[in-house]
Amino acid sequence: MKFFSPLRYPGGKLKVSQYIKLLIDTNNLNDGHYVEPYAGGASVALDLLINEYVSNIHINDIDLAIYSFWHSTLYDTENFCKLINDTVVSVEEWKKQKFIIKNKDQFSALEIGFSTFFLNRTNRSGILNAGMIGGNEQTGNWKIDARYNKTDLIKRIELINRFEDRISLNNMDAVEYVQMIDNTLPNNTLIYLDPPYYKKGKELYINYYNHEDHKEIADVVKKLTNRYWLVSYDNETAIKELYSGFRQKIYSLNYSVGKASKGSEVIIYNDKLFVPEIENPTDKKEISNFIKSEIYL
Repeated sequence: MKFFSPLRYPGGKLKVSQYIKLLIDTNNLNDGHYVEPYAGGASVALDLLINEYVSNIHINDIDLAIYSFWHSTLYDTENFCKLINDTVVSVEEWKKQKFIIKNKDQFSALEIGFSTFFLNRTNRSGILNAGMIGGNEQTGNWKIDARYNKTDLIKRIELINRFEDRISLNNMDAVEYVQMIDNTLPNNTLIYLDPPYYKKGKELYINYYNHEDHKEIADVVKKLTNRYWLVSYDNETAIKELYSGFRQKIYSLNYSVGKASKGSEVIIYNDKLFVPEIENPTDKKEISNFIKSEIYL
């Protein structure tokens, strides 16, 4: 699968991209709008837009670091790409960028955006508060620049910038953002929420949630009765209880954060959304077979 996002992101949504396309097809939402209140790497949003499944995407992230990255990508592209090209990827530079991300109030959006990008590409698993690839002594099997292909990453950013007029960017609390889009976007809109993990969010994200935060967004989402929406989470009892009464699908997947492991997640759907009979939303072969079947045709 083609990677359009320049960011590596823990819990990245790209694994369900084909499934989201199937939902768009089966609910006649093609050429509509697509929303990610927790954009992160925005991998699915970019895949849908660049492959012309939707006409517009709306991405939001309350994290100033992530927002500044997307702002720089969309609105300060030339200077951002120059920074990527000219900056030497080294331990010394990593320490400089780490200082910027810890003192964001002292720096510009471009500086914060680049710092976010640099640390995302040079830290373990792309986690901003993790250590660098290869360690401070650079004695690991992988070195700090292992995920930093300048030419490829600049091409990704330049491609995204070509779609600038079809991308809406916000830096809002997800609860307020969902309430706003409910009153502004057309009917042919799909909203996909992928909040911070319930159990391991504190380990993975700077802006993690406690139980009350998860409950607050659930309460708002459940009021979107006239919208097409789905929510994905780590498979935790507390989450399934927050969304009790809605259809839920549990599926297994491989995690790559830290050491490789298997886990399970849950997707929750609102009543308006038609949901194809797919056992595992990350199984591309199963989705392909469904599309070829007489049921789909």
